Amino acid sequence: MVGAVQEGIVREMNGFDTNGYDKAAAAKQQQKGDHEEINKWFEEEINDDLKFCFALNSILHQGTSKFQEIALVDTKHFGKALIIDGKMQSSEVDEFIYHESLIHPPLLFHHNPKTVFIMGGGEGSAAREALRHRTVESVVMCDIDEEVVGFCRAYLSVNRDAFASDKLCLVINDARAELEKSREKFDVIVGDLADPVEGGPCYQLYTKSFYELVVKPKLHDRGIFVTQAGPAGVLTHKEVFSSIYNTLRHVFKHVKAYTAHVPSFADTWGWVMASDHPFTLTAQQIDERIKDRIHGELEYLSGDFLISSTTLNKSVRLSSAVE
Repeated sequence: MVGAVQEGIVREMNGFDTNGYDKAAAAKQQQKGDHEEINKWFEEEINDDLKFCFALNSILHQGTSKFQEIALVDTKHFGKALIIDGKMQSSEVDEFIYHESLIHPPLLFHHNPKTVFIMGGGEGSAAREALRHRTVESVVMCDIDEEVVGFCRAYLSVNRDAFASDKLCLVINDARAELEKSREKFDVIVGDLADPVEGGPCYQLYTKSFYELVVKPKLHDRGIFVTQAGPAGVLTHKEVFSSIYNTLRHVFKHVKAYTAHVPSFADTWGWVMASDHPFTLTAQQIDERIKDRIHGELEYLSGDFLISSTTLNKSVRLSSAVE
């Protein structure tokens, strides 16, 4: 979800300044003249009444692009983590949950995916997972923020092979504009964008008109669209998840929602696949495709788990009108 522009601030709280440093501890250390590690915390505001705090070992890098603030921090619990505008984007301990869930279901349900277009995804992890598929011949990754892409390319070593791949075409542009002008069609189109906060920069990339007039015409026959769909927990699914699902139902004949818990997001997360071709694979068939198509072992997904992840709890199912 690199490129996310959401409100998230490291606030002053209980003696901590806006960079997360304990002022009293810093002053005490300076007086003592020792090299003891300063106690640091990163604070993410989930909503007005809820905050999520991460204890830090260090802040590895900070920067500001034309669009957003970027930080790479080393957390005590989740390892290295990418922070965009104060919001956790991914952590090295559990990012595989989000990116395997985003990329592999649509590519596995597609009969022979060769071309992939990723909207957003500037950190490179979505492209990395797509490039693991033996059938994939080209991946276009389109992110609007060149500074974020360059930052991730330099500091996220796990994705260096993906960025260096001859199969990857990196485009710095607005995803809508790039799709509209493209003469190509794709087997799979991926939405790895910020949540559709009204008035936010990505809001127009979740509308019925965008899906109907821009995304769908750029899919090959039997093509699949997938998007991250935000928090999908019992208390949070009404924020964007249900509306994304129901919007896609008005555009595509077959829509499949699924969820997974992502610890560093402090919530259950949701994704939605959509196509005019039905999703009919069994768990055994999915496992066979994983074995035949994907380089290396998946850490999270299996056939049984993917099928089970499409079963939503009652409150989410009712509000999403999931059939």
